[in-house]
Amino acid sequence: MWFTGVVVASVYGVIGVLGLIGNVTLIKTFCSTKSIRNVPNLFMSSLALGDVLLLVTCAPVDASRYLSEEWLFGRVGCKVIPFIQLTSVGVSVFTLTALSADRYRAIVKPLDIKASSSTTIIVLRAALIWLLSLVLAIPEAVFSDLHTFVTSTNESFVTCAPYPHAGELHPKIHSMASFLIFYVIPLLIISVYYTFIARSLMKSASNLPVEGNLHARRQVESRKRLAKTVLVFVGLFAVCWLPCHVIYLYRSYHYSQVDTSLVHFVCSIVARILAFTNSCLNPFALYLLSDTFQKQFNRQLCCCCHMMLRRSSQSHTHCNTHGTSVRSTHHSMGSLSMINGRRVYQEDCV
Repeated sequence: MWFTGVVVASVYGVIGVLGLIGNVTLIKTFCSTKSIRNVPNLFMSSLALGDVLLLVTCAPVDASRYLSEEWLFGRVGCKVIPFIQLTSVGVSVFTLTALSADRYRAIVKPLDIKASSSTTIIVLRAALIWLLSLVLAIPEAVFSDLHTFVTSTNESFVTCAPYPHAGELHPKIHSMASFLIFYVIPLLIISVYYTFIARSLMKSASNLPVEGNLHARRQVESRKRLAKTVLVFVGLFAVCWLPCHVIYLYRSYHYSQVDTSLVHFVCSIVARILAFTNSCLNPFALYLLSDTFQKQFNRQLCCCCHMMLRRSSQSHTHCNTHGTSVRSTHHSMGSLSMINGRRVYQEDCV
């Protein structure tokens, strides 16, 4: 079990590193490049910020569960960590819903998009999404606590959970409410939006002339490409978070005894890893789908690499120069030290 815990924690580490590199670079790309600072990309930056929050706070805590049998973060951590995780999930799914609504307006009702696409309005909408997610996550912080659970072999252990072991109604309500609010209802709304988007795109394509009107064709293709990108994000979220919801529902509706079977253990690990993997996939999916983003992303990474190499080179040069200077002027520095009455010479570099 110790070896399994190390392997699982290592997988979490890889997910965290890749996710942080991808999402931080995505945010930096959209914030520093005015030419691609549009409505979808502002929402994608908000989405990436939620993913960074999840990877920095919740992923290490989740990995620690496979390295230790005890909850290591106390009662305060038991309330804060689930609150942050549910906030991040809410930001993800509600931002995807807002992105779908934006694509619907841009494709089906293009005349309405100009009135609602200013940067201030989009930032305000993103802030409202964060506020809604925070409010919906408050019950998670209120009810989460350290509870004692009993396994099928009558062994007890203490862990963090949003409800105690006694009673079956609370977990059923909690799991079903989470499934509906953070998965089913948003995805249904997104499906409705994309049904209208698909109909509008098909109609636009059939009404275009065979020759000529190059600008209109390019506009339709651009809208298709953006709609496809958002749809890929939605699909990734749906696939990655469904197993986690299914496992949670299973536990809630079979709550009389803790399932310690190998199948349940493996399914739980896969479900949790998939859920956290979703937080690192979006930047790489966007990289493959958008040539413009790919170029800007590469530029940001190259700039970061050049800065790191330059600092490393400057530091190395400074160390060599400083060491040479110290050796060549050791006697004069020693005299200066005696005159000032304090030690000046320090070996900063090895």
